[in-house]
Amino acid sequence: MKLGLGVAALLALIGCEEVLTPSAAPEPRPVPPPPAANAYVPPSAASQDLARFYQRIERDLLARGLLRTDGGGPDTPYDASDLERNFEAIAFYSEYPNHSISIGSRQTDGQLSRWVGPVRIQTEFGPSILPATRQKDAADVQSYSARLARLTGHSISIVTRKPNFHVFFAGKDDSAYVVSRLRQLIPNISQASLDLVANPRSNFDCFVFASANTSSPNKYVRAVTLIRSELPDLVRLSCIHEEIAQGLGLSNDSPAARPSIFNDDDEFALLTSHDEKLLQMLYDPRLKPGVSVDQARPVVRIIARELMGQPL
Repeated sequence: MKLGLGVAALLALIGCEEVLTPSAAPEPRPVPPPPAANAYVPPSAASQDLARFYQRIERDLLARGLLRTDGGGPDTPYDASDLERNFEAIAFYSEYPNHSISIGSRQTDGQLSRWVGPVRIQTEFGPSILPATRQKDAADVQSYSARLARLTGHSISIVTRKPNFHVFFAGKDDSAYVVSRLRQLIPNISQASLDLVANPRSNFDCFVFASANTSSPNKYVRAVTLIRSELPDLVRLSCIHEEIAQGLGLSNDSPAARPSIFNDDDEFALLTSHDEKLLQMLYDPRLKPGVSVDQARPVVRIIARELMGQPL
């Protein structure tokens, strides 16, 4: 640098015209890349408090012998009559008869509802969920979806485009994100549903919305499941099991169902042998969407006895 300045001064002293070489254009400053879509944002103190609240609940349930993962055993016997009764209660009626959190008009209590076309599941995450947790949850949904496809014989798969069954994992801080996404996905979603998503009560740790076409109110064409990210591992996995199965058509709970996740007593965390048979019954081709409980009863009796190996 000093040598260059000396040459310029010498040229000026001897009266020579300095020939200046145009300098190169300055390199533009690198522009930082935009943040990745839905990039991770650490949870707030309120979200962390909620996570601790759910951890205490899970510890209490486990201490009382609940949230079983064994699928049932000798202490939970059931026969074909139990299966028949429980299927009728769980598959033909809705857990929310007032439809306060529905995204469609399912005025169909007393009739069978399920999917006819392929179920295409996509998992989405709110910004407050750690990348490692996202990977684990996505893997759990994928594994469970494959199990459901085997049980039902129905087309159920994980997709990255054109989904019709959305599984959202989102926390207390992600309400605006989820509400925005739901408005994109379901333009006719009710305000009551949006309010529930935006400000979920602490006793709503997960839930599912399912809807059908107006012309075919018993044939599901779309579903959305929301699972709180603050939930500890086992309760979050139990939500995956129950809500996706309910979104397939087992839309009610029954206090008489045992061993079953379709019972509000929290005895079982994961899908049981009893529940597997309910799903097989739901997608048995001898039962059609829209059939009434009275019309279906003789067929349900036959299927239940076939599954249990009991004579008719």
